[in-house]
Amino acid sequence: MSFSSPQGDDDSGLMAEINMTPFVDVMLVLLIIFIVTLPVIQHSVKIELPKATSSASSSKPETIQVSIDAKGQIFWNTTKVTIEEYALKAKEAAAQEPAPEVNLRADKHVVYDFVAQVLSTSKRNGLIKIGFVTETP
Repeated sequence: MSFSSPQGDDDSGLMAEINMTPFVDVMLVLLIIFIVTLPVIQHSVKIELPKATSSASSSKPETIQVSIDAKGQIFWNTTKVTIEEYALKAKEAAAQEPAPEVNLRADKHVVYDFVAQVLSTSKRNGLIKIGFVTETP
């Protein structure tokens, strides 16, 4: 810092001026130090990872459309089935590889009991990938 009194001024007070040059010099030196040391810090541990190959599954799982109308009737794709027939079909479908996905479409006026039966029958027989299909308003 520099304190000086201006020449020719009769004020007896001191004028304080901050010299920014040393501050800027220190900041530039710190910036350069951080830029130089940063790559060293990031690559401190050298390891050689094992090589492995993998391929994406080429077979897409089957999608089963399960519908429940307002009366509680169950449809496997477009075929009307009872809950017992649904259980047999679900068990057969769950045995496939990869396991199929179920898209459940339920009427908005259906009693929840029918939906709960279908969900529990699906899970009990091995169909666990279930999605609920809705319409946008």
